[in-house]
Amino acid sequence: MNETQNSLAIFIDFENLALGFQGRRDRFEVERVLERMVEKGKIVVKRAYADWNRFAAYTAPLHEAAIELTEIPRRAQSGKNSADIRLCVDAMDLAYSKEHISTFVIVSGDSDFSPLVSKLKELGKHVIGLGMQDSTSELLRDNCDEFIYYEDLGRTPTDVPAVAATVPETKKKAFALLLESLLALRRENKEVLWSSMVKDTMKRKKPSFNEAYHGYRTFSELLEDAQAQGLLELDTDKRSRTYVVTRFGAEMTARPAEPPVRRRSSRGEQGEKNGRSRRGRRPAASKAEGNAAEAPPAESRAEPRAPAQQPPPGGWTAPLDLGLDQDA
Repeated sequence: MNETQNSLAIFIDFENLALGFQGRRDRFEVERVLERMVEKGKIVVKRAYADWNRFAAYTAPLHEAAIELTEIPRRAQSGKNSADIRLCVDAMDLAYSKEHISTFVIVSGDSDFSPLVSKLKELGKHVIGLGMQDSTSELLRDNCDEFIYYEDLGRTPTDVPAVAATVPETKKKAFALLLESLLALRRENKEVLWSSMVKDTMKRKKPSFNEAYHGYRTFSELLEDAQAQGLLELDTDKRSRTYVVTRFGAEMTARPAEPPVRRRSSRGEQGEKNGRSRRGRRPAASKAEGNAAEAPPAESRAEPRAPAQQPPPGGWTAPLDLGLDQDA
């Protein structure tokens, strides 16, 4: 069962990022940002704001990433530009006009965007902040629903467990993308990893992915082959009869959790006690027979009675009435 896919809009305050990169040897790599954001949903808007005459070296990689570059010339007198206000206006316009966009990503560390974050949250949008550790305001960081530091987006290659040497290289690449997508879903706290959800994530990370190119007729065959190679474990949903990934990667070597011990309910315990008492109790009929056999006869238990008086041989005679009780 596939969950509702999120739609993301990314707004990049490039001049703020440039301030964070001053004095550093490395350069800003927008691919690292996009690779992390596609794990959260489908990116529908990508815009960057700056005076691109000052950052001409970054325009080529941004164009290759299909990011819309908004030119904001610097003012000669004040030395400032209107990039911040332009970014806020475009973000609010999308928030009101495009209801399907549920998540807004503000790539900046400037505290001036804190009111924008509050307004987007008021409209029911999920706001993600992304910035440099040294140039990010705590006010902006704490106001976002989620904040990611650029330094935490390090490219850590996915360790693919050893597979048979006879496996073609194309299939190994498919396994690497599969495990990377599964790890991305785990980072997003997805408890049930449906096969359709896994495939959607793989296509977002690599839009050109097609299981037929890697030698499989269906995506289910790819999952079955990965299970045969010991890369993951599958289960079948009882309702939809589709595959669900239960464990993968390092989880395969971990000891499976033991099922919790279920404690009998008080009603069940009482029923078991009653059953034991019934099993230990003698049947009612046999008990009655045993009591009857052991008990002495009723006559022996009763107290002895006095013998009945027998009438004399001549019979009973009426007493003589002498008339003593009559008045004279």
